[in-house]
Amino acid sequence: MNNLSPFCTCTDLECPMHPTNQERGCGPCIAKNLKLREIPSCFFNSLDLPEKPKSYFYEDFARAVLSQEE
Repeated sequence: MNNLSPFCTCTDLECPMHPTNQERGCGPCIAKNLKLREIPSCFFNSLDLPEKPKSYFYEDFARAVLSQEE
């Protein structure tokens, strides 16, 4: 977590969009993900997944959420 985005659970500290690498909080990450039709990794981090997803598209998140209900 960091001061700009106290709820950030992203562990990819190398990402240039990570709030610790720029001063605009989560906005740049969210904008990038919206453009690519992806869900930010922090949403995936809120799920109890056995492994990291192969991709972060909307459909991948929907499948991950539905797998939690089984």
